[in-house]
Amino acid sequence: MNKKIATPTVTRKILADYQIKLSKSLGQNFLIDGNIIDKIVNIAGIEQGDQVIEIGPGIGSLTQVLLEKIDGSLFAIEKDARMVGVLEELFQDEKLKLIHRDVLDINWPEFFNQHDLINKRVKVIANLPYYITTPIIMALLEARVPVQSYVFMVQKEVAERMVAKPGGKDYGALSIAVQYYTRPEIAHIVPPTVFIPQPDVYSAIIKLETYKEAPVHLEDEGFFFQIVQAIFQQRRKNLKNSLSKAANMKLDKGLVEKCLKDLGFKEGIRGEALNLDQIAELANLIYKRMGDKVN
Repeated sequence: MNKKIATPTVTRKILADYQIKLSKSLGQNFLIDGNIIDKIVNIAGIEQGDQVIEIGPGIGSLTQVLLEKIDGSLFAIEKDARMVGVLEELFQDEKLKLIHRDVLDINWPEFFNQHDLINKRVKVIANLPYYITTPIIMALLEARVPVQSYVFMVQKEVAERMVAKPGGKDYGALSIAVQYYTRPEIAHIVPPTVFIPQPDVYSAIIKLETYKEAPVHLEDEGFFFQIVQAIFQQRRKNLKNSLSKAANMKLDKGLVEKCLKDLGFKEGIRGEALNLDQIAELANLIYKRMGDKVN
């Protein structure tokens, strides 16, 4: 494909030539601004030897530029068979490894082993369907596959939740999870006008730099995330009540009160006021004292 796909004219022609009507259920919004495509690639910081995974390539607007930039492999994961057919015809590049699968069905450790990516420098780039943004991101992060960085186009409000600090309405379980695994940064705000069809919301390009080591020590990671879930399931309650009355775990109210007091938290404080370090400290203390009580 010699012409740039990321223009209104070429995008519409490809859709017409292949008789493709876009699916709202699949969240299909295609970029038609080459400057935004270039910005995504530049933010990703593609270097020699990088192996790139692109989620949801669609008709190849971003794929086209990535193939020009990389000298490694580009693994393009696409659910829609119509788009797979377009990509197969438009790109005859041995660097492109086209994978016709639903990204939510992928076992990421198996995928990395199958494609010999374990000891490679891997970057993940995607213009994500907004209705499944969080499940895709969390599946990748929780799999702990060796990805150096992620660059995602997401709904602006979701990006704001990922980078949110304690105390604000955007701060929640997603903020804690993303900030535990990565260092998130909103790199650019994107208007609806650069897409076909235009979404109803603004978007954001967010970069997630993965940590080599977790930013906090945890006695038990699973227990920590149970605490996080309990805090934000009932975020308007004070911390003592949200933990002692949590639906996802059983915690002794007296034990919770003692831990909060020993850590110097104010009476009536809400969990949404605690930062990552403080939640980790609280989870570790409760976990230790529960163990001591059992022993």
